[in-house]
Amino acid sequence: MTRATPAEDACTNALPTAALGGPVSHAVSRVARLHRIAAGKVLKGVDLYPGQELLMMHLWDRGAVRQTELIKAMELDPSTVTKMLQRLEQTGHVRRRPDPADRRAVLVEATDESCALHTAVEAAWGSLEEHTLAGLDPAERTELVRLLAKVEENLCRETEDCPDRRRAASG
Repeated sequence: MTRATPAEDACTNALPTAALGGPVSHAVSRVARLHRIAAGKVLKGVDLYPGQELLMMHLWDRGAVRQTELIKAMELDPSTVTKMLQRLEQTGHVRRRPDPADRRAVLVEATDESCALHTAVEAAWGSLEEHTLAGLDPAERTELVRLLAKVEENLCRETEDCPDRRRAASG
């Protein structure tokens, strides 16, 4: 019988690698992945890809915005936002046009035709919310939101890369 090396002993007696030193981080990662998959399923029903609904929500809330501002707000690579806009433009949900104040800039806006999509996205997100929180009573839902806000604040403080903090610092 061969004896295990110290490294093999350390690895054999350790926690499963996936949760090594961070069971909460591992749980958050798993939940985020599953939530994105679930979001993809409900959004497929309204002919959107995950992330496109967030872009549309931004346009519905803000009206016409410069494409550069939209890219910053979405916190995605410019090529990703451009591809999203191309797809949404092809389906008639957004329109891009030159900014009258600066012809070099491009304005992006939701079309009147996107109003039906607004209702569908609202229903899809409501469905996702109920699916995500099934089995949690109102007090648990409130507590989950409170705890997630604390986790978000911790991560914001650690990374110094929170959208709200950047807006506050630049505003």
